[in-house]
Amino acid sequence: MSTVKDGAVTAPRLKTSAMIASFADPGQKTAPAPFGRALAALAETDPRIVGLSADLSKYTDMHVFAKAHPDRFFQVGMAEQLLFGAAAGMAETGLVPFASTYSVFAARRAYDFICLDIAEPNLNVNIVGGLPGLTTGYGPSHQATEDVAIFRGMPNLTIVDPCDSVDLEQAVPQLAAHAGPTYLRLLRGNVPTVLDEYDYTFELGRAKVVRPGNDVVFVSSGLMTMRALQAAEALAAHKVDVAVVHAPTLKPFDEATVLAELDTPRLAVTLENHTVVGGLFETVASALVRRGLTRRVVPIGLPDAFLDAGALPTLHDRYGLSKAAIVERVLEELR
Repeated sequence: MSTVKDGAVTAPRLKTSAMIASFADPGQKTAPAPFGRALAALAETDPRIVGLSADLSKYTDMHVFAKAHPDRFFQVGMAEQLLFGAAAGMAETGLVPFASTYSVFAARRAYDFICLDIAEPNLNVNIVGGLPGLTTGYGPSHQATEDVAIFRGMPNLTIVDPCDSVDLEQAVPQLAAHAGPTYLRLLRGNVPTVLDEYDYTFELGRAKVVRPGNDVVFVSSGLMTMRALQAAEALAAHKVDVAVVHAPTLKPFDEATVLAELDTPRLAVTLENHTVVGGLFETVASALVRRGLTRRVVPIGLPDAFLDAGALPTLHDRYGLSKAAIVERVLEELR
């Protein structure tokens, strides 16, 4: 609510629950727990599907699956290494595990178990990481701002960074059908529904041009595709025509689609909910160099730093992930 101080009315304070905050805008169309619902629905037709969690089923939407299929859900407690070791054993017997925890615990705490128990034997284990990037107001202990950078170097691992509920609902069965291990940057709770308005379908390993444009091209992943589309609409009022390329699969990366869009005179910008070190920006940059394409790419992403705690709207403004910050940055580049 607005407050009055020394006779002046101040702007309302922005608040979000730090742990279960939603990045959805007020009044935006959302879907509740799309990952958990999609997994529970898939399990109705595929008896191999099992779910595991490390004491965080409520905060990774795995509780939806647990309620629907209690005999196929396994709670291992606060033991992330055990979580992925157990999932590997289940996969060895022919089951298809989805193992959920926070991204920070999967990437930082259990890396060796994932690498040697799951990735090296190329098992069908689906790692579900909650609170990726700046999707929580908690500080560095829970903000997985470097998870993609950590996991990109792991052989055999497919990495998916979904934009919205459409991506999540369509990705779950494709992840289950994929032969090797996957890492999903989970969006949980009330997740925005955005891509249904753009004749879009998720295809594992493929990037999609969801909006054409003549002046600027955005290459984005995760929730930043939502922000890219919002910024593109706002920039149209400035007579700036923006294309948006959504790249939900970060590894393997769809170089052909992305580079075809970047090999033009348009201003090129990457947008990611991740540090600019080791994520989408550097994936795009290395692809350009390998193909012998010389051009500048402007990175919009999180800094190479430990981030502050606070309300998500405030933090997104502070670190340049908000629609207003993106619009301002593009206009500066075009001046």
